[in-house]
Amino acid sequence: MGAVPSRTEAYEMLLRYNKNPALIKHALAVEAVMRRFARNLGEDEEKWGVVGLLHDIDYELHPDQHCVKAVEILRGEGVGEEVIHAVCSHGYGICTDVEPVHVMEKVLFTIDELTGLINAAAIMRPSKSVMDLECKSVMKKYKSPNFAAGVDRSIIEKGAGWLGYDLKHVIDETILGMRDAAEEIGLKGRVEAV
Repeated sequence: MGAVPSRTEAYEMLLRYNKNPALIKHALAVEAVMRRFARNLGEDEEKWGVVGLLHDIDYELHPDQHCVKAVEILRGEGVGEEVIHAVCSHGYGICTDVEPVHVMEKVLFTIDELTGLINAAAIMRPSKSVMDLECKSVMKKYKSPNFAAGVDRSIIEKGAGWLGYDLKHVIDETILGMRDAAEEIGLKGRVEAV
């Protein structure tokens, strides 16, 4: 394996360390959103997608050492330092002091929590789908601190600020990215297309 594993290698790695379907779906959602941002920014979609897939590689087995055990796991799997740094940086100020530097790392930091909030908003809809979910609905839920209370809005806002994006843009792009993987992440629901 090279410094950046292939998508297939990364997915197999994810499944070696994670059995929880919710964590696997979360990794797939983050992968899809990372790919969308990479496309929009003219960046390496494969690499960004792999980082999204692997970002929580250690979470199921070591939730108390999240982003710390990831280094050991990924190095043991032959993954390069660029990917390892990116994976670890999404926990900056939460569980690690690895700062997001590259735009890829800043996007991951920003959208990780947001995918959880969007997932929660989608499953509350009659359609149970991200396909008909709009930014204004997410913004309403976002502003309600009791909705998806575990989602730290300050992280999303800090990341958006680093990227120079307004919150609406980040939410729109995250929804669109999640639509790309709606079937795999269980959010296709009863809506065929928008």
